[in-house]
Parts: sequence; C-alpha cells; structure tokens
Amino acid sequence: MIVIGSGIGGLCSAALLSKLGRKVCVLEQHYTAGGFTHSYQRKGFEWDVGVHYIGEVHKPYSMMRRLFDLITDAQLQWAPMDPVYDRIKIGQRVVDFPAGRQALADSLKQHFPQEHQVIDDYLDLVVEVARSASRFFAGQAMPRPMARLWNAGRSALLPKACFQTVRDVLEGLTANQELIAVLCGQWGDYGVVPRKASFMMHATVVKHYLDGANYPVGGSWRIAQTIIPVIRSAGGEVFTYARVEGIVVERGRAVGVRMTDGTLIPARQVVSAAGARLTFEQLLPPAHRINLTSTKESSAVQPSAAHLCLYAGFKGSARSLNLPRTNLWIYPSPDIEGHIERFAADLSAPFPLLYISFPSAKDPQWDSTHPDTATVEVLTLGAWAHFAPWADKRWRKRGADYDALKASLQARLLEALFAELPQLREALVYAELSTPLSTRWFAQYPSGEIYGLDHTPARFEQQGLHPITPIKGLYLTGQDVLTAGVGGALTGGLMTTCAMLGHKAPAVLKLLKPEPTT
Repeated sequence: MIVIGSGIGGLCSAALLSKLGRKVCVLEQHYTAGGFTHSYQRKGFEWDVGVHYIGEVHKPYSMMRRLFDLITDAQLQWAPMDPVYDRIKIGQRVVDFPAGRQALADSLKQHFPQEHQVIDDYLDLVVEVARSASRFFAGQAMPRPMARLWNAGRSALLPKACFQTVRDVLEGLTANQELIAVLCGQWGDYGVVPRKASFMMHATVVKHYLDGANYPVGGSWRIAQTIIPVIRSAGGEVFTYARVEGIVVERGRAVGVRMTDGTLIPARQVVSAAGARLTFEQLLPPAHRINLTSTKESSAVQPSAAHLCLYAGFKGSARSLNLPRTNLWIYPSPDIEGHIERFAADLSAPFPLLYISFPSAKDPQWDSTHPDTATVEVLTLGAWAHFAPWADKRWRKRGADYDALKASLQARLLEALFAELPQLREALVYAELSTPLSTRWFAQYPSGEIYGLDHTPARFEQQGLHPITPIKGLYLTGQDVLTAGVGGALTGGLMTTCAMLGHKAPAVLKLLKPEPTT
C-alpha cells in the first residue's frame, strides 16, 4: 500500500494499518517527513512550522491522547503550556484565555460584566456543538452510499448552530462587537473569518483547548520521529525526496503511482494525504480529474487562508528574555473582516492580526539542546494574489523585486514584535520570512493555503470530500476529510483507515487504549 505525503493524516493512516500488519510505503516529496508537523533549522536555531499547541493530549483517556499513544508506541511526550494558553488583544483590551471552562468564563466576565448570561450561553453552546462532532462527521467513516444517507438526515439530529456561521451564531447571542471579536480571537487556528466560518469548526477548536494546551517535548519534529518506527516495524518505510508525479489509474482503479523520474510503483491501494485539490485536480490522470472549485456540487469550496510567518532567533534563553509559554493574538480593533479585506487589497495596510508563538519557551528540553538561544514566530495573513506573480519561480530564485517585498514585510513584522516585546530588539541574531510561495513550494498546496479547503458550512456539505473517492482503490486522508489542524488531520487519518477497512473497522478501534469504566 502507498501513502502519498507524510503529514499527520498520512502518517496516522500508515501507522494504524501497520499495527494491523500491512506493509506501507509513504512517499514524501520534502527533504523531511511530517508535513506541517516538521521543524526546520537555520544558524543553530529551530522552529516548528505548524505545531504551536495541541489540546487534550494531557488527558490520558482522551481520544487524541489514545490515538497519539497508539501510533507512536507511547514514545511521544507532552509538556503543558502556561495556564493562560492564549492571550487575546483587541485594540487596548487584553483578555486571557486560561485553562478550565470556569476560569475562562470568569476571565471573560471580568471584561464584560454586562454579558454574564451571554458568556454562559456561549460556552454551553460550544460544548454542545463540539460534543456533537462525532455524529456530525460519522459519515466520514462509512461507505459512500451510507454516508450520503447519514448526511442527508443529520440536520434533524444535531444543533442548528452546527450548520451556521460563527458570526450568525454569535450575533444571535449578543450585539457587543468587542465581545464577539474576543470570542473569535482564535479564528486563525482554522483560518476562516467569522462571517464565513462554520460554527462547528469554531466550537471544535474552542472546546479542544478548553482544558489547556500542550507542546511536544523535544519539538514538533518528534511527532514524525516517533511514528516512523511503528511503520517500519511492519516492514514499511517512509521515503523523503520522493515526489509523486501522478496516480496511475487502469480501468477505473488506482493501481500505483508514477514518480517524477518516471518510475512506476504498483500498489493495491493508494492513500493520498496531499490534499483534495492536489489529488483531484493534478495527481489524477486528466480523464479522471475533479475540479473542486468549479463543479456544481463543489462550487462553494475554496482554498483556505495563506499566511506569512516570521521566524526569528535570539541570543539568550527564553527565561532570560522573559518569553512566555502563552500565545499572543493581536488585532487592531474588533473589525476583524474589515482589516482583513483592507490588507488583502493593499499589503501596505496595517496587519489584520498577529499571532506570536514562543517554541523555545514551550519545549522543556530546549535549553539542553539549544543553550543560550531562543526562538519566536510571528504569523499574519498573506493573500495569495499578492504572491502569485512569482508562482512559476524556484525557491530562493524569485528575483530582486520579490526579495525586496519580503524584506519590507519582514522589517514590519519585526517592528510589530518589538512593540510587544521590546527586550528582544537587541537580542536578535537571525530572522527569515516565509510567504504563501514557501507553503506552495514545500507543501504543494496550489494557492499556498495552510488549512486545505475553507472550513465553511458549505464545505461540510460536500459529498466528494470523503475518504473513499470515486476511483476504486484510491482514498483521501488528512484535514480535507475532516477539519483543520493537527487534531483534525490526525482524526482524519483514523476515519480514512476505518473507511478503508469497512466491516473490519472495529479492529482499529480495538487497538486504542480503552476509556476507563465508570
């Protein structure tokens, strides 16, 4: 069996099937495995590229923890972040998001004393909707005909908010736009603005972090490093620098892949963790391709947001530089959509948001492996249209005009960072900026999107985004079959494996450490 791509969804499927005795070949076009869970190094510094925090893994019997323990043979360890895992700044207002539902409610009520009932109602709804997620996505583990029947009737079984946008739900609770902006402060975790985002997606993310957040001990690269031995133990392997040019289809069935050097690798089953757009629009032979953004069924499906990321390295430890283990979300004002629209139209406009993360502070092993150094990441949006003119150019060879644009954006992001943490200015040693072209080059997402397809209510109505594709023997996994982020893509790997096994799917669930009986 072949898995295309070594993101967490592909690695999860490969490891689960390996646990069942399958021999799996994972093909990764990048120089390192892990997809958005990998880390990269420059000048003695190291940064994660996609794993900034993960919820629920500190609970031994959560599904997330049980699944990670299974596919890593419990070799992956987790460190808690600060009790305040996210800090939301809207203009001059600063609101902490501490671990624990009651603690979060108290923090919100302190800032919005006239909205006590709204805050309680909101958190009740978040928990209700998030707990209904297993029923909402149940069809993804079923055969396609059963999934269609389930999805057709699920609206009668689930809360109305599951099918609404975030802004519609919140404006149904309150007219306080500043409170709405604070409650939407984590929207960058799924990359869709409140006006368009699915409240199901939003509630799932909020609930995911409600009891606190964690970081992988040793850095995010440890995720792939601890999964790969499980794949190898069954006779499989993970190959890097192994770019798939296309999926080979004969008589309507996937029978293998063709590599960029022309090599044909046969397989009885092919699982693509490369994203729905790349899989359906580029890897399939022309006669079998599906254009996800133009077919009648999928006209509402669009790529998710692209981003800029400043990777900065500093002399001094996280402790000596007074760096927190708390993520910062910074917005100019409650007008989230307005700021994004203005920045999308003009890159010289103020940044619509800043997300600041401190990986060296989160990792308890950092000081022993990278002494007297610290790292920070600053993310914001970066509309693909501004970078598309250089899409046909190679990495590091895109020309002086592109380099000048990057230098300008990097300087602005550094100044924004120093405005928040002025002690870092004199300690800066190295800085580098990634753009949507970096994401396209290294992750192969066509428009530099980081979260696959947009997580709108319409996206979750698409029958084509199912682990079992119309091509026999070809399966889809990762965040496009479920939801964004490490947790969504990881669970997508589980869903794909169950769908592949059909009536044998209970064999996978038996492998999971059981929940305690009460």
